Amino acid sequence: MSTHRQRRPVTQTDVAREVGVSRTLVSFAFRGAPGVSYETKQAILDAANRLGYRHNAVAADLASKHRSAVGFYLLDLRNEVYADILSGVRKALPQTPNRLILSVSRSTGGVDPGAVDSLLEARVGIIIAATLLDSDERVRELAQIVPVVSVTRHVEGVDSVYSDDRAGARAAVEHLLALGHTRIAYIAGPDFDPNTIRRQAYEQTMRDAGLIPQVLRADDYTQEAAEHAAAELLDGPDRPTAVFAHNDLFALGVREAAYARGLTVPGDLSLVGYDNSKTARLHGIDLTSVDPHAADLGETAGRVALERLNDPDAPIADNRSTPHLIVRNSTAPVRRQG
Repeated sequence: MSTHRQRRPVTQTDVAREVGVSRTLVSFAFRGAPGVSYETKQAILDAANRLGYRHNAVAADLASKHRSAVGFYLLDLRNEVYADILSGVRKALPQTPNRLILSVSRSTGGVDPGAVDSLLEARVGIIIAATLLDSDERVRELAQIVPVVSVTRHVEGVDSVYSDDRAGARAAVEHLLALGHTRIAYIAGPDFDPNTIRRQAYEQTMRDAGLIPQVLRADDYTQEAAEHAAAELLDGPDRPTAVFAHNDLFALGVREAAYARGLTVPGDLSLVGYDNSKTARLHGIDLTSVDPHAADLGETAGRVALERLNDPDAPIADNRSTPHLIVRNSTAPVRRQG
């Protein structure tokens, strides 16, 4: 009668013996702690792979009281810009042992504390947030519980990686003004969105040109909500000749509302979005859009998060980048009546 003896799991002590280093150094290597040279870390990882060692990051965090996991909170899976940010974050983390834990907000109705709570329950060491709908004060309160890197939105006193929305919005409106448009409307985010910089920049640029701003709000972050808001706008007595939308998703909603009314883009209605999403770049869509370089924002946020984990007392990061307007076929000179 044969017996089956279960193989003993490979431990960090086995890996240390294989490489000829201390177990503590092996532990440091897997945690990404400073003090381990690249060559030694590579030798440890190669030996672990050869021996079949599987690092249990959760157990390591509990044992060391060091939280190495990175939480990633994103507002909306339907908006491509967040996928681009996530792609950038992943690019910053592949050579580290840090786990990336994703939590998605339900977005509708404003703040979704459950999505953030799930990351806290997972014992993450830091949260990369794109984009929290809480007030600045509430974000700072959260940062007292766990460090936060705010992406796409600047929050005073919290690590922030963001694009200059004021400059981006101003470039969009000035582009439409240069094409001769004077009736330019703006489709804004819902009332509960605390980030109003794009709307404020639109309003100021219109006033600077001696024009009256016209703002309509979508009641959610969906294309359908923007389409509904645009229907009211396009059915009005003084229909605009151009629309600047809070993001590309909203711009697509405006586009659908226009075509449903027999209007053409850009013949009857010039249209500008924000985010320079993959959809905006498709042939047949060709949406003029402000590019905040979302993947770059995500990669920078990932690096800031790792630096904060390694040095909790480092100065607050305030990383602002410059967006660029990408002009495509959805904008044209205003069609003169008569």
